Parts: sequence; C-alpha cells; structure tokens
Amino acid sequence: MNETVINGLYIVSAIFFVFGLKMLGKAEQARKGNLISAIGMLIAIVTALISQSVLEWQWIAVGMIAGSIVGALAARLVAMTAMPEMVALFNGFGGAASLLVGWSEYHRYTVTNTYMEANVLSLLIIILTIVIGGATFTGSIVAWGKLSEKIPSKAIQYPGQQFVNVLIAASLIGAAMLFGPLRESLNVDSYILVIVTIVIACILGITFVIPIGGGDMPVVISLLNSFSGMAACAAGFVISNNVLIVAGALVGSSGIILTNIMCKSMNRKLTNVLFSGFGATKASTGGGFQGEAKPVSVEDAYLMLEAASNVLVVPGYGMAVAQAQHAIQELAAQLEENGAEVNFAVHPVAGRMPGHMNVLLAEANVPYEQLKEMEDVNPTIENVDIVIVIGANDVVNPAARTDETSPIYGMPIIDVDKARTVIVMKRSMNPGFAGIDNPLFFNDNTRMLFGDAKKSTQGLVAEFKG
Repeated sequence: MNETVINGLYIVSAIFFVFGLKMLGKAEQARKGNLISAIGMLIAIVTALISQSVLEWQWIAVGMIAGSIVGALAARLVAMTAMPEMVALFNGFGGAASLLVGWSEYHRYTVTNTYMEANVLSLLIIILTIVIGGATFTGSIVAWGKLSEKIPSKAIQYPGQQFVNVLIAASLIGAAMLFGPLRESLNVDSYILVIVTIVIACILGITFVIPIGGGDMPVVISLLNSFSGMAACAAGFVISNNVLIVAGALVGSSGIILTNIMCKSMNRKLTNVLFSGFGATKASTGGGFQGEAKPVSVEDAYLMLEAASNVLVVPGYGMAVAQAQHAIQELAAQLEENGAEVNFAVHPVAGRMPGHMNVLLAEANVPYEQLKEMEDVNPTIENVDIVIVIGANDVVNPAARTDETSPIYGMPIIDVDKARTVIVMKRSMNPGFAGIDNPLFFNDNTRMLFGDAKKSTQGLVAEFKG
C-alpha cells in the first residue's frame, strides 16, 4: 500500500481517537464516544496489517480468536462489582503487550546480528518500553489483587522500603547505560542483560504498588492506566508506528490528567498518595467517634421518606457489591411519583476506580440531569430533607473535616451530616475500604438501615407500592 495512503488512514484513525476521547468527557455522549474510538482502532489495525509485506497470518488469526473469546467471556461473566479489577487487568495486559513488543524488537536485533550497529536512541527506547511495560504489568496485577482482596488491601510497608526502590531504579538506569552509551564496552551477554532488565522492571511494579492501599487505590488505577499508555507510546516508537504513538500518548496524558483531578478531589499530592502508605495505620478513635448507633426498620424508613420533599442519594462501593443500582433507581422513581425531588451525589473517588458509580447508575438508566457533583450539592445540603447513603463510607466521613489525626483529614467530602436526616444502608458497623471508622453513624440525625442494600431498597419500594 502507498505510504501516503497509510499515513492518511492513520491520521483519520487519530482523529477518531481524539473526538471519541473528547466525547467521553460527558456522560450522555460517553457510549457514542467509545464506539467512535473503537472504529478508529479498527481502522488503525486493518491499516497496520495490510501495510506489512510479510506477515504470519496464522498467528494473527490465533490471537484474534483468543482475544475474542476472552473478551466475550469477560463481558458475560464479569460482574459490575468486579469492573475495577477488570480495568486493572486490562492495564496490566497493555503493559505486558508493550513489554513483548520491545523484547521481540530486541530479539530481532540479536537474530540479525545488528545489535552493535543499532542506533543508541533505538536501544534506549526499547529498554524504556520494556521497563514501563514490565512495571505496569506487575503493578496492575498487585492492584488487581488488592481490589479483589486476594492480597491485603491495606498499604504494606517494610523497613528500608525507600532504599529498595532507589536500588531498583539505580539498577534500571545502570542497565540502560550498558545498552546505550556503554554498549561497546559490554562484557556480558546482552540478551541475558535484557532478561535481567525485565525481571527488575517487574519487581519495580510490585514494590511500587504494594505500599499503596485503601482509599488511594482509585488513584493508582488511574495512574497505571497512564503508564500503560506511555508504554504503548514507547512501543510505537520501537516499531515506528505513528498511530500507536498517538494512541499511547492520548491514553498516557489523559490518565495523568485524571490522576491529577482525583488527587485534587482528595486534597492530596500525588507524591503523598504514592509514598504515604495510606491505610497502613489505623485512624484515631477520639471523642467524635463515641455514641450509639440508631437502627431503623424498613417500615420506619419508608415513613420518613414518604414525608420528604427533597431526597439526595449518595452511592458507594456497597451499592456495587449488593448490585442495588436498579433497585435504587426504582426507589427514586417511587419518590418522584410521591412528589419528592430526587438527586444523586457522586464523589469523584467513590467506588474503586474512576467513574465507578457513574457507570453503575448509567447501567440503571438514572437520568444524567439527576447526577450532581460534590461542589453542587454541598452548599445547599442543609435544605435536604433526607440523604440516603447506600454503601458509601469514606466519601461521607466527617472525620475528614474534624479529626486532624485521620488519614483522610482535609479530603473534600459530601457533607451529608449537615442534612436534616441521614439514612445509612450498611450490612454492619464495619469501616469502609480505607479502614477508617466513621462518626457519621453515631450522629443524632443519622439512622442505620442494616442489611443487604438491595433487599432493603426493594423493601422500601414495596412499601411505596403498597
């Protein structure tokens, strides 16, 4: 195929990526934006395949079939509650793919005996691709383990941790120097050095994510997504594929922007997220945590809601676990039929990945205009008759305002404790994912509706219908 035509198709593909990414910024256009981006990727893949003169099509067919099977099974078998873990795995596989691209390109140098004649910059980019890809892969696997609670979700720290990370980073820099400026004086097998670099990069991913836990995990997922994009961008340079460079740069930059937004939403610096060990220590249990919780039955909660004219729903990960999004949408419809105004307040870091609650509410067909930002609801929350907190904990914890010893002190929260009445749906009094006790549960205006959130919500719906 003509080089001009190939580059033209790559430009069209990149335009699709840019417009699709822009549309993802608005909830009502997100699905269409995802489709447009997918079309752009299809154009890029087809162009890349037909532009190559030598291809082993049987392996391409095997890869397409295997990927299609995995994707179909994931779409059917993975529950919405497991989406954060699935996103973590996607990030990891993206990093692994970039690692393999860099490794295979270096393998081509060794097979053709052109290693010593290779351009220094090309070798450094290959090593960079391997390092970012390997660290992204193992870091994402650790994140998956924490999110799925296969390994402890809290921050895991150990003596000399920073020294170990510095040592690993120095080893990788040394390896890059051996491949780059010092390659002519290299006295060891260069291929063995590649294997060692891969191993060290994978260790770096583990030591990078292990010390992070609790409420910082959504930020880590976003950051790993950015790393997977940067790895893809580096892989694009390795194989001289312009559209891969563009796509990787878009993913990497958007991931960094999202990470920065989430850090601001938590009122924390990225360095603090990465090195503070969130969740490694318990929060203070001072005087603000003393009191007695006030349980409420479904019937009594119904009577309170039936008299309300303004209701705010604050969802959290517990809603995802109970798969209560459809039930809460049905309850909102019943409240509206009863004459109440209903809105949903979504905290930027609610759930275990960016946009987790928005995805669940969209799945339940909650109208976009009912989704409100934290900044929009807090100024007038004193006028809200009832706030329903369904499975949220850390994002409504008033300790963020009052307890200076709390790990989340200073983090902006949804000020539900200032509403006239709060109904908290929880299975028990256990703390949330960050492991921090919540004094909201003991407030005079708080009522605890214990039990499975979906069953409790369905009970409220039945009361309204009755």
